[in-house]
Amino acid sequence: MENGRRPEEHADRQSDEAREEGERLRAMRAFVESHDPSSKEVEDSVLRRFLRARDLQVEMGGGLLLKYLKWRREFLPNGGVVESEILNDIGHNKAFIQGFDKHARPIAVVFGARHFPNKHLDEFRRFIVCLFDKLCARIPAGQEKFVVIADLQGWGYSNMDIRGYLGIFSILQDFYPERLGRLFMIHVPRLFATAWKIVYPFIDTKTRTKIIFVESRMLKSTLLEEIDEDQLPEIYGGRQPLVPMHHV
Repeated sequence: MENGRRPEEHADRQSDEAREEGERLRAMRAFVESHDPSSKEVEDSVLRRFLRARDLQVEMGGGLLLKYLKWRREFLPNGGVVESEILNDIGHNKAFIQGFDKHARPIAVVFGARHFPNKHLDEFRRFIVCLFDKLCARIPAGQEKFVVIADLQGWGYSNMDIRGYLGIFSILQDFYPERLGRLFMIHVPRLFATAWKIVYPFIDTKTRTKIIFVESRMLKSTLLEEIDEDQLPEIYGGRQPLVPMHHV
């Protein structure tokens, strides 16, 4: 029994929750289609993520989805990021994609010490969108999330980019809701605390619960709790080679 409930009571509760979500999903579709007819092409799975991101509040979830659709049309008129638009960030060789965790979530590894503030913030935003889109394209059926390992070894003041970090979480929370499964922060230097104190208040509660700061002495064992050794990057004791994002 779960929490003192009989199995049939638990099943009934799940059924009721699924029914309620289904009703709210239909209401949300009607809401967004009345404001943007092009949303008819949006799959239920996408609507469901935006609905869940706003705790099943129809108008709030619908408003977030409408904001996303408008942003996508304006920010990505070609439907996606063209790599020629992000050559500066690609040149830093700071983002890699490889393997899957135990829940079949694709994994990205990013190196904070290879990132430097870009005076063209939109270019960096496009770089992040390109990374997220590539991760999403690798998500298998039945799964919706991805995992990121943020390696801050060697990070210093020259890498501090508050605007860029705020941009990452803004894009993640507004346009890729319910996509982040886990964010592992590893090799975190003490001076990073300065940047984190500024960024943290802008991270929503749901996202905060998915962020894990990993002690260096517990690095491999912590990662192995969620990633099999044959899927773990070689640099962390596994057997997966790192593949640059732009080669995926």
